[in-house]
Formats: sequence, C-alpha cells, structure tokens
Amino acid sequence: MAVPANSQQRQGSIPHPPLLKMWCCPIRQTRRSPCTRRNTLAGGINPRHLHPAAITFHVLSGTGVWQEEGKPPVTLKAGDSLFVPAGTIHAHWNPSATERLRFLEFIVAEKDKGRSIPQPAK
Repeated sequence: MAVPANSQQRQGSIPHPPLLKMWCCPIRQTRRSPCTRRNTLAGGINPRHLHPAAITFHVLSGTGVWQEEGKPPVTLKAGDSLFVPAGTIHAHWNPSATERLRFLEFIVAEKDKGRSIPQPAK
C-alpha cells in the first residue's frame, strides 16, 4: 500500500458520535446501520485496518485517498462514494496540507461488530 510515511498511528482524526443509528431488523434487533460523520485534519491518516462488516464512504468536502490492499489508491472528492467489502484491509488519508476532509461512513453490521480493527504494517 502506498500509505504516507509515519502512518502506523491514526493521526488527525476528530472523533464524532454517530449521526444516525437504526436497527435494520426491528423484530430481532440484531443488525445496526450506523452513519458516522468523520473529519480528518490536513495530513491526517487512518492506517491499515479492516471492518468485519461492509462499509460505504461518502465524501462531503475536501479530497481523500482510499486504498484497499492490493489495489491502487483511489482519490475521492466531494460527492464521491466508495464501497469497501467486509474484511477488506484498507487505509485512507487526507493528502491536503491545508484543507480538512469530511466524509460519512455507513456500516451495516451485527450490533457492536462494525468497528475498525487495526492491522499491522506490511
């Protein structure tokens, strides 16, 4: 992966509570569909990790780079979206030296099982 140098620690990410949490299966209440807004500071990095559930990213403002393991980096701008299948190791970062990256994450997962799982550097 072509992740920027010094990228083994998450840097420049501003935590936010979920914007929306809803049950996908209201009778059994076994799956959740949280939507979380993320802000990544200029130069911020979220190093190699995976999610046990599929995730869709949608960029609100700024420009970000996402890279799935074994694939070339993809640059997303405001209005662009990217689907990452469950269990796919990926990283994303803000290449700008001055501008924040703002995006949404949509995850459909079993309750409490959609969180990011860090992966060691390759």
